[in-house]
Amino acid sequence: MSDNLQIFSEFLGTAILVLLGDGVVAGVNLKKSKAEGAGWIAITVGWGMGLAMAVYIAGFMGPAHINPAVTLAFAAMGDFSVGLVVPFIIAQILGGIVGATIVWLAYMPLWSETDDADGILASFATAPAVRHFTANMVTEIIGTFVLVLGLLSLGENDLSDGFNPLLIGILVLSIGLSLGGPTGYAINPARDLGPRIAHQILPIANKGSSDWGYSWVPIVGPIIGGLLAAGLFTIIPF
Repeated sequence: MSDNLQIFSEFLGTAILVLLGDGVVAGVNLKKSKAEGAGWIAITVGWGMGLAMAVYIAGFMGPAHINPAVTLAFAAMGDFSVGLVVPFIIAQILGGIVGATIVWLAYMPLWSETDDADGILASFATAPAVRHFTANMVTEIIGTFVLVLGLLSLGENDLSDGFNPLLIGILVLSIGLSLGGPTGYAINPARDLGPRIAHQILPIANKGSSDWGYSWVPIVGPIIGGLLAAGLFTIIPF
């Protein structure tokens, strides 16, 4: 595939991921939504299946990283072109902005019905259950470590064509159920930064702060976790 097509696939895949992932959070959080109050299980299933669909959509055009932490991990291992790292990450962040914007449009009448500014922000970006930067960072490192190690391990298995994206979705579902409680499991800088930018710039009714003071945690933590997983994988004897 051409470089331009691969870059576009990262933009499109991340947009679909955020549309379906943030979409389920908005459905659960916003007042008068038919999914209002559906809870954490609905959110984690929605994100897991949303990722699976995003990988299916992006995967035939490129590697379907749709996550800067994954892109950097593969580049660090020498399995991905260093020259495409920055274009991929830019495309992923832009995809996150666009996906979040479409969520805003899809739920347009419901923002004004919701007076919970934290719930509105959660429909775009992550926030910790208990704000403790060190602990929050550790959680994001662990979650992304499991994500990248899982992705690398799936690649070493002999799987039927087309089955891998579904297993990736199950992997993220598992991470969300087991490790998502403390921070909302960003495990993807573009998934958090892109929608946070959208939250900042869009005229969303009843929104509050975009919480930029926390925004560095779901960027730095996933990158560290992904690089640690790549480092471990490179020393595993095959």
